[in-house]
Amino acid sequence: MNTTITRRSALALCGTAALSFLGASSLSGCGNSKGSENAITVGSKAFTEGVILSELYALALEDAGFSVIRSFEISGSLIHTAIENGDIDLYPEYTGTGLISVLKMDPLTDPEEVYETVKSAYADQFDLVWLNKSEAADGQGLVIRTETAKKYGIKTISDLQAHAEDLRFASQGQFDERADGLPALEATYGPFDWKASAIYDEGLKYEVLRNDEADVTPAYTTEAQLTYPSFTLLEDDKHVWPPYNVAPVVRAEVLEANPGIAEALDRVNAALTTEELTRLNARVDIDKEDYEDVAKDYYDSIS
Repeated sequence: MNTTITRRSALALCGTAALSFLGASSLSGCGNSKGSENAITVGSKAFTEGVILSELYALALEDAGFSVIRSFEISGSLIHTAIENGDIDLYPEYTGTGLISVLKMDPLTDPEEVYETVKSAYADQFDLVWLNKSEAADGQGLVIRTETAKKYGIKTISDLQAHAEDLRFASQGQFDERADGLPALEATYGPFDWKASAIYDEGLKYEVLRNDEADVTPAYTTEAQLTYPSFTLLEDDKHVWPPYNVAPVVRAEVLEANPGIAEALDRVNAALTTEELTRLNARVDIDKEDYEDVAKDYYDSIS
């Protein structure tokens, strides 16, 4: 059975969305598990990319000889608590999320500085280890119709700002008000005096662009639709948004007892790129393939 999961409204494969509290007994039954007392419990957030990444981690660990329990589809608001409580042993996290959402720190824009900051703070505050980060990053961005980009010569957000008066903006409402949304853009790039601006449901944004109802919309940088040539992701040339590189976060005591975890997961992180992650998302969200099959195909290709 195919499973397609969006960021905002996830289909809970194991019913975790209905849980107000994550207990070890509720998590351990999710997915394929060997039920071993010494198994490594891999968690995932509740969207397509999250389960693909976690399945890749699980496959790498199994290939290295570990027994694995899959505890997928955990709410993003609960997953940090789950690993702190020992309900899961590791999961894929994003450096920018760790910095801003978990540590409540001010945004930073240098990828290495962000990584070193979260790595140090997680170790000190939570006894959690950030393993090596991947080149793959999934952060905030802006997408434009390729036809429009070519017409006005727009490649960067600076170019976009210079042509804002010619363009129609498809907002999702909250983007206009969020501190890291339009206010941050205007503080860095200057005012965006759109030709027109209207609010659309996030799930409709690419349809709105495809139907030529708008020219530009906020997006995440690994969304499946970005594989279509009709859409172009603009370069954040002034680095308004923090980097969101993906990396495994592991409980320190689990890593100490199982040092081979790092080598197994590094194999995945070293190979994964933003472009490849986008293609994997597309195979699930657009081509309607099972995430298990997509992850297995990719893991086999890098093994």
